[in-house]
Parts: sequence; C-alpha cells; structure tokens
Amino acid sequence: MIAIAIAHSNIALAKYWGKADVAGNFPAVPSLSLTLDALLTITRVEFDPTLGADSALLDGEVLTGRPLSRITTLLDRVRERASIGFFAKVESRNEFPTAAGLASSASGFAALALAATRAAGLELPIDEISGMARAASASAARSLYGGWVALRAGSPGAERVAAPDHFPVAMLVAVTAAGPKAVGSTEGMTHTRATSPYYATWVNHAPVLFERVRDAVLARDLAALGPAVEQSALMMHASMLAADPAVIYFLPTTLAVIARVRELRAQGTAAFFTMDAGPHVKVLTQKSAAADVATALGEVAGVKRVIVCRPGPDAYCLDPGLDFAQAVERVRSGAGP
Repeated sequence: MIAIAIAHSNIALAKYWGKADVAGNFPAVPSLSLTLDALLTITRVEFDPTLGADSALLDGEVLTGRPLSRITTLLDRVRERASIGFFAKVESRNEFPTAAGLASSASGFAALALAATRAAGLELPIDEISGMARAASASAARSLYGGWVALRAGSPGAERVAAPDHFPVAMLVAVTAAGPKAVGSTEGMTHTRATSPYYATWVNHAPVLFERVRDAVLARDLAALGPAVEQSALMMHASMLAADPAVIYFLPTTLAVIARVRELRAQGTAAFFTMDAGPHVKVLTQKSAAADVATALGEVAGVKRVIVCRPGPDAYCLDPGLDFAQAVERVRSGAGP
C-alpha cells in the first residue's frame, strides 16, 4: 500500500481568485493555467495498519496543525472511497520554494491525491483524482494535467485544454524574494471578498478574460494571449489592493521586473508578465526567446534567480519499490513519466 507520485506546479494565465463555495472549495471564477516542467513535487504515501495516526513530512519538516489537517482531510476522502481504515505516512518534497506564490500547494495536493489513491489500490480516472485534489486546493485540480488546463467555476475537477506540445512557449520565473509570503492565498481571498469594493467587478469580468485566454491558447496566438494574461493578473491584484486593509504582494523588485518586461516588449521581444499571490513575476515568451529573456530578467536588481520552465506533463507515478531518497534522486536525474 505504497505509491510515489510526481506532480508539477501550474501558473494560471486566466487567474483564479475567490471562492464561490468556501466549504466545498469551489472557485468563484474560471481559470486557465500552464503546467510547468521545472516546478514539481515528489510525494510518497504509505498506508500502514500499525500506525495510530496520519503523519507528514514536507521538505524534511514535521507538519502539524492546519497543514497536517488538510492532508488528513484528503486522505479521509481516499479512505472512504477505497473502504479502508489505515492511517498513512506521507513524505513530500517541493523542488522549488514552498508557500512563496509559486503554487506549491497545487503540485503538492495533486501529487498527494494521485499517490494516496494509488496506494489505496484505486485506479481512478484523472478527472476524479482532479476533483479530490480540488477539494483540498482548487489550483491542485489543474496540476493533475499537463499542458494547458482549465478549471471552470463550480466544476468538480479540471479539464485539459491543449497538450504540452500544443504551443511552443516558455515561462520564466523571476524569483524576487526568499521565504514564504506574509499572507496565505486562502486568507487573502477571504479578506478580499469581504472588504474589497472591486471584488464583484473582478468576479464579473474574469469569465471574459478566461475566454480571451482560452481562444488565444487554442489559436497559438501569443500576441493575443499576452495582453489578456497581463490584464487578468492586474485585475486580480487590483481587487486585493482595494481591500481594507490592502493585500499587497508586490515588492520593489516585482515592479522592476514588470518594467523590464515592458522594455523588452518595446524593443520587439514578445514577453508578457503575470503574478500570483506572491512577489515573484512569471514571464511568458516564445520558446526561441527564453534564453535572452532569462538573461535580461536576471540582470534586474533584486532578482535572486530565474527558473526557465516549459509546458510540463501529466502527474505520474514512480516505481513504489523506491525509497523516498531514491525517488528524489531519480527525478533530479531527469527521469520523466
């Protein structure tokens, strides 16, 4: 009753911000994301009849409190679906910064949902596993799928829009700060919904931006996709900035990177920015321009590093006979699905 799963983070191009149903964790707006090959989570789940409680390690740290309870809640859903009563030992590692605005919860809960269902002996379709992941973290529903993925408002699970090789783009992550962000996404969403006069406008207009993003992705039209992506991000952050008190994720380096992206575009390079609930800037560009854009972003004062990403694969499982250290080494060696 052991499984090891790999899932990749995703970055929303048409943003998700706000919950229509807090208890069910259903998003208030539709979103469309790109799954990224360089940002991934490795998770091992073992159901063991000798255990007296669930336990979890993340990046070598023992989880307690709400982080552990979120894992246990997902495991409870799997146990109910599989009709088993065993507790589980979970070990997980993010191969990128955790809780920093890079969607580590998306890849984390997607990997947990896949590993837990497989360890429990369930061979479920990807859409059902996506629904289990969504109940824990809405963006995790999208990380079960590679490439371009949509999660519609009120939908139990995500859906594939296009395969990873559909559109030859790269996404560059300009890391602008170290450590976790000050305000978690769930807390920020709840506060924005309760206090921002711009929140209703965001919810009403987000579906329009979703359709623009989806049409541009399907048409492989970066010139149409980029402006819609930027507007979606800025509208989302505008709703946060208008909250009382404001939720501000921008740092001076965040704004400097945005200015550099605009300079690149004025010089003829197709590059477009987006930001999630965190200070880092993600830049969408043509695959052929990725190296040059990465160099330009790395020269911005305050940028700690630039991670070059391309469209990533579906979540997948490794040989359950590996121990956790072997699984991590296998992934780091470049082994894929």
